[in-house]
Amino acid sequence: MRVAPLPGTLLSLFSQIPDPRRGQGQMYPQAPILLFTVLAMLAGAVSYRQVHAFIRIHLVRLNGVFGVSVRKAPAYSTVRFILRGLDGAEVERVFRQHAAGLPTPPAQEPDDAMPDDVMPACVAIDGKTLRGSFDAFNDRKAAHLLSAFASDGQIILGHLAIDEKSNEIPAAQDLIATLGLTGRMFTLDAMHAQKNLRRSPGHG
Repeated sequence: MRVAPLPGTLLSLFSQIPDPRRGQGQMYPQAPILLFTVLAMLAGAVSYRQVHAFIRIHLVRLNGVFGVSVRKAPAYSTVRFILRGLDGAEVERVFRQHAAGLPTPPAQEPDDAMPDDVMPACVAIDGKTLRGSFDAFNDRKAAHLLSAFASDGQIILGHLAIDEKSNEIPAAQDLIATLGLTGRMFTLDAMHAQKNLRRSPGHG
């Protein structure tokens, strides 16, 4: 029996992402395949073939746990087709919504603080170059991604792609503003310790 996904779960949120495939091309439901792909990557899969192998090996268990009915594991080329057709902005929105809905542990009090005082949540802002994203054929530089990591909840709150003609400094301020992160303690690289950073609501 197929069970409706619980509200707020990744499966239900993935169901909100528009499926660009035509009707006859939707042999495999998009939301479960996205969820299974995430689980495969968490289990160490680094290629489409490995994602396919993970789904094939664990398909019965995955269907049972998540209440879905994927009949067989999609070919690695099908997984690639589904992922490459996604709207990146929609995927980012869904992950941010999921992260925002996760419970966070209570903040810890410093030893020398008053009983009613609590430390603000700490968010680490860091940029990384995505391995394998360099495209020499199309003369495209490797993608550089900025992420916001909540150390108390051990969860990535969001990502932001850095424009090739820009750098991490304005991107970090945009990411902080977009996520609505106020009253937090931030850790960033030394490049962000400059006097001429722009000052506007939501930045700081």
